[in-house]
Amino acid sequence: MEYIPKTEKEEEEMLAEIGVSSFEDLLAIPASLRLNRPLDLPPPLSQPALKRKMLNLSRKNAETTSILSFLGGGSYDHYVPSTVDHVLRRSEFYTAYTPYQAEMSQGLLQTIYEYQTMICQLTGMEVACASVYDGASALAEGALMAIRRTKRKKVLIAQTVHPHYRQVVETYLSGLEGVELKEIPLHGGRVSLQAFEDAIDDSVAAVLIQHPNFFGQLEEMETIAQQVHAEGGLLVMAVDPISLGVLKTPGEYQADIAVGEGQALGNAISYGGPYVGFFATRREMIRQMPGRVVGATTDTEGRPGFCLTLQTREQHIRRERATSNICTNQALNALASAVYMATVGRAGLREVALLCLAKSHAAYEKILGIPGISAPFPGPFFKEFVIRLPFSVSGFLEDLSRDGLFAGIDLGAYYPEFEDHLLICVTEQHESEEIDRLVKKIQAAS
Repeated sequence: MEYIPKTEKEEEEMLAEIGVSSFEDLLAIPASLRLNRPLDLPPPLSQPALKRKMLNLSRKNAETTSILSFLGGGSYDHYVPSTVDHVLRRSEFYTAYTPYQAEMSQGLLQTIYEYQTMICQLTGMEVACASVYDGASALAEGALMAIRRTKRKKVLIAQTVHPHYRQVVETYLSGLEGVELKEIPLHGGRVSLQAFEDAIDDSVAAVLIQHPNFFGQLEEMETIAQQVHAEGGLLVMAVDPISLGVLKTPGEYQADIAVGEGQALGNAISYGGPYVGFFATRREMIRQMPGRVVGATTDTEGRPGFCLTLQTREQHIRRERATSNICTNQALNALASAVYMATVGRAGLREVALLCLAKSHAAYEKILGIPGISAPFPGPFFKEFVIRLPFSVSGFLEDLSRDGLFAGIDLGAYYPEFEDHLLICVTEQHESEEIDRLVKKIQAAS
């Protein structure tokens, strides 16, 4: 569509209709907040010069192809099969605008439908939406859905849930009248069952728990699920999708809502995004689910096809009945997850999970063999574990980063009581020599 700018006369007419005399009056920005000088921009560059400048800037970034990283905490370095990029970079997927309309192509609808199907199979749930923004917003949407479903106003969230996820949940719920968000403290790297038992009652809409949790520890899910349901509340589980290759699914734990971050399923770390949140639940609660659902159908001639079955956002239905402000879905990232799951299959996912399990435990045993290093959380873990160091964690990490090694996450940045604790993540990508390099660095610093 051709862009036709407004004329000065048209602008005057519009301002007069609004009731202001100038565009400056329309903005009504206080003078103290306005920039009273030209922007401090460098002179224009030629295309080759600009390209060189941007390449030089990009070289300041650290990436897993050039450094050794044991970082985790929600963003993981898993192998991405080449098939993912080959499908993802097809122009009909890669350049597509965010899929708003019901008239989008059958091909795109099919990819969403297959993604939904595989998320259901992965989580053991009955229905899944086309995806949401990320794992944090998926968990927050789970809390909102539980409040709508139960008509209750209290939400419990474990302190062992990712700190960023807890902040997002708090932000989501802060604008809801009468809603109370209560944190359940941790004990020994897992949620305190005593504190949980003291907090759970028939006023609780949902319990939000992460399994494996932020520390990589496995929670007492059977006990928690039983008590939540005994009080009539809903269990919202945030899970690492890779862990489901070896651990019980949310469905097997009788969870009501399963959410998580899909980055590990075929999406690169990408400096933190864009990522993709998955969201699945029981069939009976499908109309309370955020986002959209693609369904399989047949046309008037009996040919199979796909269509947008549910779109529970205010653009498509009455605003007061909209379940969420989730715009559409992370179609490209969800497609990457679908291609990944289709490529590795059930057996491949189990193999990836077993490799993560074996390598992380091998690293754990080697590190604990170093004098002065201890394990503050002795419970079972998946691919992340915590160690206590006899020296400054922040200084140690800073020194190693100059050496091209990211040893883990300083837990003191999120939990002040754990200032000497280090969270280490080991995936199938790590070779034994790389683990030995980390062990030697810790040994040298001890």
